[in-house]
Amino acid sequence: MTPEQAGWFRETFETLVDNVSQAVLGKPNAVRLAFTALFAEGHVLLEDAPGTGKTMLARSLAATVQGTHNRIQFTPDLLPSDVTGVSVYDQSTGRFAFHRGPIFASIVLADEINRASPKTQSALLEVMEESRITVDGEAHGVGRPFMVIATQNPIEQAGTYRLPEAQLDRFLIKTSLGYPDHAATVQILAGSATRDRSAGLSPRITTDAVADMADMAADVHVDDAVLDYVSRIAEATRTDTRTRLGVSVRGCLALVRCAKVWAASQGRSFVVPDDVKDLVEPVLAHRLVLDVESEFAGVTAPEIIQDVLATTAPPVERVA
Repeated sequence: MTPEQAGWFRETFETLVDNVSQAVLGKPNAVRLAFTALFAEGHVLLEDAPGTGKTMLARSLAATVQGTHNRIQFTPDLLPSDVTGVSVYDQSTGRFAFHRGPIFASIVLADEINRASPKTQSALLEVMEESRITVDGEAHGVGRPFMVIATQNPIEQAGTYRLPEAQLDRFLIKTSLGYPDHAATVQILAGSATRDRSAGLSPRITTDAVADMADMAADVHVDDAVLDYVSRIAEATRTDTRTRLGVSVRGCLALVRCAKVWAASQGRSFVVPDDVKDLVEPVLAHRLVLDVESEFAGVTAPEIIQDVLATTAPPVERVA
């Protein structure tokens, strides 16, 4: 990426964030993280209480990038074919025809994903990793861009199925929106006549341009010293006595991919250690599996991530 391209990327990124922020009020950091995942071609897990704007975020993203949007309400009786689609026999042609499911969209909101059975949850594994699904031995691509925004309620756990570590590891970023501050709440209440704030958003970029920006971000330079820093952070999570499972290599790759987009969004054609620090918690914390005794003691994954950052020295020289 050239400096000129980095400058254009920053301007475009800020335009997109500002557009979505007209509908998702008071949450610029969450919006930036969502666009970071989009341009890094990953997926987002939102763990939040109901009524915090998760659906609004997904709709606003789709409206801003001129893409399609589908919402899947996950329930215990949802079947994998309800997500991916199914082959139906066509008597007129004597052949089976594939009917696409709601997963075929630019932005897919998987609402309350932990309410579906593990069998249905597993229907997302292939498409989240490879951007395609296989039905009756035939592969079907979902196109670019493609992002799953999954939600789960951290409060009500009755009748839910905990997401397995293998599926958590496929989410590029885990974050939350939370309740808006006082000023944003007042602004939302003042516009209560508008039920869907995302409906008034105008597209700011085409889906083809999103794919081009993703390719552009992939070319951001990452110095070996920064890669060494990421590796040492991952190793520290694996050797921490409070964890049973640390960050995988997939987690390291996810952090590097996100750091590239984060750097480009700030107009730089290279990654600095601060980019890694900004993203470590939302990218890596959900990948940790804590020791049972640590869980009972009230230790959290973000606390471990912060301790690891404090004890892992970053590169001291400027990298470019």
